[in-house]
Amino acid sequence: MTTPLALPLHEDIKAAATGKRELAAYLATGFDTKRVQLVDSHDHVHAIHLPVAALQLLGDVLAALADGNAVKIVPVHAELTTQQAADLLNVSRPHLVKLLESGKLPFHRTGKHRRVRFNDLMGYKNERDAESMKILDALTVEAQELGMGYE
Repeated sequence: MTTPLALPLHEDIKAAATGKRELAAYLATGFDTKRVQLVDSHDHVHAIHLPVAALQLLGDVLAALADGNAVKIVPVHAELTTQQAADLLNVSRPHLVKLLESGKLPFHRTGKHRRVRFNDLMGYKNERDAESMKILDALTVEAQELGMGYE
């Protein structure tokens, strides 16, 4: 059963901010697996073991809620449709298809549908982000050399 998407209430924002700080301190201990205790409304303690990745994701969720944002978690599969891949890159689906057809991003076909491997997509995204940072750094240096107030 999915929970309807809604903005967090004021008290939820405050609780998320506190939880985010406490969880960050807890994660700083550096262990690979964490044992977490949940206390129910009858004060019964339930100990569960969680991987660090799940707790880091929870930290991200709490950070978003603390900022007053609604949150939805969507699983990322090993192979993505062109629309899923486009959404992850924050580009249009037609633009993504051009990237695929030009060979800039590998894909394969499942029947008549294109599929993109998640690892390939993240590799492309990381390269694209690194190139963008390189260009921004060069622009910053140029602006500083020209005395444009970016000291």
